[in-house]
Amino acid sequence: MTGPFRFLPLDRTGLLFVLLFCNTFGIGAFGPLLPEIGRAQVLPDWQLGLVASAFGFARMVAAMPVGALVARRLGATLMAAPLVLAVGLALVVSAGPLPVLLAGRFVLGISHTLSMVGGLTAILLESRRASASMRLNIFEFGGMLGILGGLGFVALVPSAWGWKASLLVVSTPALVPLLLIPALRKAFPEAAASARPAPRAPVASQRREDRGVVGLMFGAGIVFALTWSAASAFVVPIRGTREFGLTRGGISWLLGMAQTIDLVALIPVGRLADRVGYGLVLGSASVMLGLGTLGVGLGSFPWFALGTACLGAGLAAWMLPLGVIRDHTPVERLAWRTGLYRVGVDAAIFLGPLAVGLLGAGGEPIFLTLVGVAALALGGRLLLRQAG
Repeated sequence: MTGPFRFLPLDRTGLLFVLLFCNTFGIGAFGPLLPEIGRAQVLPDWQLGLVASAFGFARMVAAMPVGALVARRLGATLMAAPLVLAVGLALVVSAGPLPVLLAGRFVLGISHTLSMVGGLTAILLESRRASASMRLNIFEFGGMLGILGGLGFVALVPSAWGWKASLLVVSTPALVPLLLIPALRKAFPEAAASARPAPRAPVASQRREDRGVVGLMFGAGIVFALTWSAASAFVVPIRGTREFGLTRGGISWLLGMAQTIDLVALIPVGRLADRVGYGLVLGSASVMLGLGTLGVGLGSFPWFALGTACLGAGLAAWMLPLGVIRDHTPVERLAWRTGLYRVGVDAAIFLGPLAVGLLGAGGEPIFLTLVGVAALALGGRLLLRQAG
């Protein structure tokens, strides 16, 4: 490795960890700042929902093109992520009219797609089956740790600075991946297909493809994304501020609690899934997400806080569906199917806050009830399949 990081022995997984860690500080800060953005920019709920959902919309529309790009130019995809993030952040903190805010959030969503699809594909192509869940969760750990850092950082920034300066200051770790560009260029090939193959790749390629299992994992990813985007990332800050009087610091610490639970559980969940099977772990996580969503949408403050904690615990299994999909996908189709999976997940991330914003306070509990029941049903289906 050359440049400022030449003394850090980062392998490929380490580089991807640092990339995602640094690029997610702003994502963590955005939730607690959301009520302030609405007040400062005089945005009604439906427009605030648009601003929140523009990030997911960008990820949805960019997932397949980025998947195709990764198959040909993996290194370039990863190197572009921090550059695109800088453009999106500049647009958001310019605090222009609604179209400018939407454009900034859209560009930030594209940046995150470049990091996620590129990083996930690189890991999936190299991992042996026994290490796939662990390496996926290490990668996810970087993103979760960055979000937690953003939540803690924004809670310490004085509210008097306003949301624009606060978001800009908290997002400064995104400068680090710019310095890593030479290392990314050296570590990752231009074509995903030329990545180092896993030692057991020939065995994996002989595994029979089960489209029923793949479809179930697509459904799991969508349910997980809906619970996160609608409940944790949108309703927790909005309802916490309006109904329970929480300040920016209160929202930050509440979401930080959920994020800490997620981080503590993330690596053990990956190990447990490799040992006892995905069905038991994913089913249990889905039940936790269902209960958490119902608590956040319907409960008094104690149940609201407990629901937020349940969401953190359930989301520790977010990366597991991709491990199952990998086991049932030929290597030559992995980048494409990863992109397709991201389309479904990102569509849910887009629709979650948009639907809640459009429905308003009256329809919010109904929507979250439907999402919670869907998560409980999915959990039951996965547990029954494991038992059978």
